[in-house]
Amino acid sequence: MKRISILGSTGSVGTQTLDVISHYPEHYSVEGLSGGYNIDLLTEQVLRFRPKKVSVATKALADQLTAQIPSEIKVFHGEEGLLEIAAGTDADYVVTALVGSQGLRPTLAAIEEGKQIGLANKETLVSAGHLVTELAARRGVKLLPIDSEHSAIFQCLNGESLENIHTITLTASGGSFRDRTREELKDVTVEDALKHPNWSMGAKITIDSATMVNKGLEVIEAHWLFNLSYHQIEVLIHPESIIHSFVEFADYSIIAQLGLPDMRVPIQYALTYPTRMKSPTQRLRLSEIGKLNFREMDYDRFPCLRMAYESGRTGGSMPTVFNAANEVAVERFLRGDIKFLQIEDVISNVLAKHSAVPFPDLQQILEIDHWARQAAVHA
Repeated sequence: MKRISILGSTGSVGTQTLDVISHYPEHYSVEGLSGGYNIDLLTEQVLRFRPKKVSVATKALADQLTAQIPSEIKVFHGEEGLLEIAAGTDADYVVTALVGSQGLRPTLAAIEEGKQIGLANKETLVSAGHLVTELAARRGVKLLPIDSEHSAIFQCLNGESLENIHTITLTASGGSFRDRTREELKDVTVEDALKHPNWSMGAKITIDSATMVNKGLEVIEAHWLFNLSYHQIEVLIHPESIIHSFVEFADYSIIAQLGLPDMRVPIQYALTYPTRMKSPTQRLRLSEIGKLNFREMDYDRFPCLRMAYESGRTGGSMPTVFNAANEVAVERFLRGDIKFLQIEDVISNVLAKHSAVPFPDLQQILEIDHWARQAAVHA
């Protein structure tokens, strides 16, 4: 029986994680859930999976939840609540599915307690990759990737030596606007941007997919997960999202991982690793797909991806600033404060104002993150 806590249980990855767990109740118990503001869905999850501890965003929501669930379930709130779900339960495995840099401190807390990590919060490694990987190594904790691209690379590397890697390639669907020119993007709406052609995801990550920020975050995450230099990490547009990523080795052999675009596959693999179990998803039938298409990445068309590479190569605190500025820019776009193409302007302007700190500690990262967010509000 694997005991699991989920940070972000009401989001896209969190709900799909619980769906996977529901198919194997004899293998998993749920120790803790954090659900932010979605009190109705969280209440349903608590009543079904009966965690020992649960957390919400605010004290008012905590009081509301307490009145609706069994009294033996302890209710927490705020950042303290996230830390409790991450590190204060009997879980031996924590799925970090929070959106944005709010996942950093809870993930570090879980690692410090020696809990294995199912990592769906890429911003954690983007903002503080050196701290997270160093602590995980010291505590003997595995960082098991849940992102479909990193899960694909992880699976392709089973039994292989990292020294034999020539390059890895992260595939990108191209997002909601992959077939539009930059001229055609000037007046796109939030509703347009949220129509992802392949994946069912939350609003923030769907916008990030359209700007290609999401792929940039994945590039930086891959650098830390697989200890690769940035020139070894490539990106290729693959509209069908069937090949989730692939590895090219020193002899130019390529191993790829394929499957239908369903997040339950990488989620389940992270939960069951190193074994595999029957999946609740559909089988991939290549004869029905017919053909697969690929396009070279155009960094002029997607400047946010170029900025991500530049931030990663600069290192230190620069990826922290890239991530924080983007989070605020996306919030501003979703509110209607700025247009879609202005997201990249906000990121670029904030990056230009920052001088990278080479090896920031956690307090410096949090301070720089705060500064970048303030700068992005007015950029």
